[in-house]
Amino acid sequence: MKADAAPRPLGTLLAELASGLDGAGVALARDEARDIVAAVLDVPRFWPSANKAALVDATAVEEARQAAAARARGAPFAYAVGRAAFRHLTLAVDDRVLIPRQETEVLIDLVLEAEQGGRATVVDVGTGSGAIALALATEGDFERVIATDVSRGALDVAERNAALVRDDLRAPVEFLHGSLLAPLAGLRVRALVSNPPYIAFAELEELPASVRDWEPPLALLSGDEGLATTRSIVRDAPAVLDSGGLLALEVDTRRAALVAEALASNGSYRDVAVRLDLTGRERFVLARRR
Repeated sequence: MKADAAPRPLGTLLAELASGLDGAGVALARDEARDIVAAVLDVPRFWPSANKAALVDATAVEEARQAAAARARGAPFAYAVGRAAFRHLTLAVDDRVLIPRQETEVLIDLVLEAEQGGRATVVDVGTGSGAIALALATEGDFERVIATDVSRGALDVAERNAALVRDDLRAPVEFLHGSLLAPLAGLRVRALVSNPPYIAFAELEELPASVRDWEPPLALLSGDEGLATTRSIVRDAPAVLDSGGLLALEVDTRRAALVAEALASNGSYRDVAVRLDLTGRERFVLARRR
């Protein structure tokens, strides 16, 4: 659809979007329309409702219409508007990367708390949108942050996000293409962090349609009942971590004990600990390299 040449009153745009969303069966269509416009204009959620007389330029009108059309087709909100919030960052996202989750923000706190002393190198394995790597690079006191991913499309998104937040970076961020720890051959690092795929293939149909039908399977699914990727990281991380280095993993809440057991039985780790997410579920497993 070609964008209108003239600016459009915000109230008129909100009504148009809400009508289309309601017709497509989207729940709370007016709220959705408001949130889409707020995301497109990068303003607080309440602002569109309080400023209906404001004029919206043609480019923003078209972006909002396209976002509403995507929502009408069932796209997750973040993909529809092309951005997602993670801690203090606003990141570009599309269907090449997993949408950053609020629970993963706790992983950043755990790493920052555990690695307070001395500047060192930290690695984010399977970076996706770059959320973990960029949060660490903007909030931590590290010498550098390295981010790996097997998906070149994901790295394109992550590099775009690094450019968007470049003025806030406190450490340089380097992106490496390859599977898991393979790009790190020959490196020694202080901390290795990962939110790897941990959904079993048999569990795919149990996922909400907004996840199952839209988010990249490569970032969601893993063999060995969801544990193959995590176990691979546990196996290979000792070759990369310095003595005393931190391994911090986000895991399936149903399998945290299994991951902790794998770390404890490996022989290369000490101080294995399971930590809880914001809802009190076992979500993170941490350990130190012997």
